[in-house]
Amino acid sequence: MMYKFLNQINSPQDIKKLKESEIELLTKEIRKFLIDSVSKTGGHLASNLGVVELTLAMHTVFDSLQDKFIWDVGHQSYIHKMITGRRDDFKSLRQYKGLSGFPKRKESFHDHFDTGHSSTSISAALGMATARDLKREKHSIVAVIGDGALTGGMAFEALNHAGQSKSNLLVILNDNEMSISENVGGLSNYLNKIRTTPIYSRVKVDMQNIISNIPAIGKSMVKTAEKAKDAIKYFFVPGVLFEELGFTYIGPIDGHNYSMLCKTLKQCKNLSGPVLLHVLTKKGKGYSLAEEYPHDFHGVSPFKVDSGKPVSSPQKLSYSEIAGKTLLEIAEKDERVVTITAAMPAGTGLTDFAKRYPKRFFDVGIAEQHAVTFAAGIAVEGYKPFIPLYSTFLQRAFDQVIHDVCIQNLPVTILVDRAGLVGNDGETHHGTFDIAFLSCIPNLTFLSPKDGDELRQMILYATKVNGPVAIRYPRGSGETINPHKQEEIVTGKGEVIYEGGKDVVIFALGHMNSVGLQVCKNLKENGIQATLINPRFIKPLDEHLILQYANKCKRIYTLEDHMKIGGFGTQVLSLLNENHINKETRIIALPDIFIEHGSVENLHSFYGLSVEKITEEITTDFKCLRDKVVINR
Repeated sequence: MMYKFLNQINSPQDIKKLKESEIELLTKEIRKFLIDSVSKTGGHLASNLGVVELTLAMHTVFDSLQDKFIWDVGHQSYIHKMITGRRDDFKSLRQYKGLSGFPKRKESFHDHFDTGHSSTSISAALGMATARDLKREKHSIVAVIGDGALTGGMAFEALNHAGQSKSNLLVILNDNEMSISENVGGLSNYLNKIRTTPIYSRVKVDMQNIISNIPAIGKSMVKTAEKAKDAIKYFFVPGVLFEELGFTYIGPIDGHNYSMLCKTLKQCKNLSGPVLLHVLTKKGKGYSLAEEYPHDFHGVSPFKVDSGKPVSSPQKLSYSEIAGKTLLEIAEKDERVVTITAAMPAGTGLTDFAKRYPKRFFDVGIAEQHAVTFAAGIAVEGYKPFIPLYSTFLQRAFDQVIHDVCIQNLPVTILVDRAGLVGNDGETHHGTFDIAFLSCIPNLTFLSPKDGDELRQMILYATKVNGPVAIRYPRGSGETINPHKQEEIVTGKGEVIYEGGKDVVIFALGHMNSVGLQVCKNLKENGIQATLINPRFIKPLDEHLILQYANKCKRIYTLEDHMKIGGFGTQVLSLLNENHINKETRIIALPDIFIEHGSVENLHSFYGLSVEKITEEITTDFKCLRDKVVINR
């Protein structure tokens, strides 16, 4: 599609040539391009629609090859990518080998820091500013952070340090009153007060100018009038948190007024020390459906622009939805059951729980560390807290799981959602490390269900365990693998899913049993007898079942959607070694690299986890084994 202005923008320098009236038309073209593009590929839509004017203003005032932009989380960097030479790559957005949905240094010289998780931008920006100062350079450092990400503790650690450092640093607070879901907590309330008191900034500047201009005594009075100024600012904005931390606070200003943004950014650029610019934006701006339902259009699959409905038909219940329904079921029977989320109630299936049991539901904001220790505190008092966290975000709470939950052996259940490969968000979001970092923790019972029915059974089981439990499950449909009646979960006991013979035994973890089952059927057609075991437990292992079938078979395979190093397969191999079972054993898992973005199907195929690739590998192994037997004869 032809765009009068957007098609002329091949670098930020092209924006600087446009008139303000032309910029206004460009913003409309960008929003149209963005909606059309993301409707085809999927991606983060609402957050990007909200930062069009802000991004253009930043590129007008600064030079993104010399000055450094750090986008917190980074899912709002699409416009930045669009105007830094990557517009034509948007047809491959988040596709395998295509354009990343997050800033990537290897992708462009305009991307100065890789991001993907929230609350990291100010720390990174301060580090870069400190390095700039050490090198005696003069370029600007700009961190863009949302009000949702500002609830993360790391952001406050960085604000505290930045205010103390006195380095020249600009933090832009993009305040759209949303993270993924609606923001909660004291900080959100504080920002609401600032939003409704815009007179503060004008009064503060006017008072300083008036005092400074008093003949003879004005400049000296600026210093002695600090108490008076403080009285004014406390009257208009209770706390003025950012100034107390050492920042010059400016705002709030209209984040969709390009002219005002440029003027204010130029002022910020000339100020010394750390500056926080508070910008008010509307998530989803320019697309009425996204404005009305910003949560639904935060991250989207391909959709129809006119209706906003997904292109593909709705899938069966997801693992997250099954978890949410099961938690409702047990909460009805047990008043000790409470749930905790870190700003992801919808994503983790807790929306209905929050409505039904609002006093037993807690959204702590983007604060996974706090969530886990908060749960520990509740558990100490006799409650049964359940915390659904995405595997990739649980990484941030590793110490709290050890120190606050497991050392005290508290009955906290962590539902490790989005475990394994999650697809198009890429390496920052894949949940491929949780087995390695959770399996080593004493007192923790660790499970992985083969399907949604088994997930339900495992959650019911967790309510009976008087200690910490973790249950890992993937993104997507929890469709039942084998429809026979589900067995009750017994600690440390797995199950035989497919008894096919003694050539091969496959120990498939979690949802990879669906792959393993089809592999066994394919192998049978190739004349290879294979048995499939669902371990259920990562910890404690069903040692008896594993050793029993390992002794029977000719070759052993383990199958998991996790890194090979430190994964389930390494535990099985260690068990076999301890029991002197010297059988050919192959761990089919992910290699020791960070896995790129792409559909799960593409990634599974490329890394050898698809039905076809596993069938081919085992068939080839057996051909080699048979050839070896013939030669030895």
